Amino acid sequence: MTDRSSDDPTVAVPQVPVEDLAVDANADRLRDRAADLPSGVDLAVFPEYALTGFVADERLREAALSRDVARARLESVAETAGSAVVAGYAERDGDAVYNATAYVPPGGSSEDGGGAFSAYRKRHLWDDEAEWVEPGGDRVIVETPAGSTGLLTCYDLNFVAESAWFAERAVDALVVVGAWPADHVANWRLLVRARALDGVRWTVGAGRTGTAGGARPAEAATYAGNSLVVRPDGAVAAELGREPATLTATLDRDTLSTQRDLVGAVDDI
Repeated sequence: MTDRSSDDPTVAVPQVPVEDLAVDANADRLRDRAADLPSGVDLAVFPEYALTGFVADERLREAALSRDVARARLESVAETAGSAVVAGYAERDGDAVYNATAYVPPGGSSEDGGGAFSAYRKRHLWDDEAEWVEPGGDRVIVETPAGSTGLLTCYDLNFVAESAWFAERAVDALVVVGAWPADHVANWRLLVRARALDGVRWTVGAGRTGTAGGARPAEAATYAGNSLVVRPDGAVAAELGREPATLTATLDRDTLSTQRDLVGAVDDI
């Protein structure tokens, strides 16, 4: 991978449907989308549970992956992309299952720069997810091509304390992976914008699209998509609708610096 650490980083969000419990099919989809990324991408962000999908029953434990297995799968995606990757999966650790979001450095190896592999376990569980998934404990900051970056997952967006913790540490970017219900897409957009504004940072929201199980029956859960990149002033820099597509945006470092100088909020914490 070419060293672009001195340049403004470019992020891509390949907005994808997910096949619940179909790990091989999902891994193939992620690699295919990674192979089609435009040149010059530094960080590719896939949605919540992108590798495993999610169901609210005992089958989730069967599909959940150990961290080592998930890492190997996602390193293959990062190698194909030639960039760093963030993606979600169900993680099995002993008898417990967690909703995990992994960061994989560029090309799948920390030797290329961009920090080291790390995984965040979702702290705030939504609805019946809490019956099958354990809440995580530690918040996670990773060094990415976008600078110091906080990781959040979906419903975490609703908790201002999470945003404040990252603001206190002046992260340069916040990456949020989600599987937001289509009926509440306005809230998703509002919260991603708010988390950019209240922490004065670039914020990337990667939303799952399609329906539960990857099928399209009318009664299936429908996901919002609507991936977006938000500037440190809360303005939307780029966004998608519900269709499978790839969003790209450059996270301009001068924009971040100028907005922090103007607002002063991060320096005053």
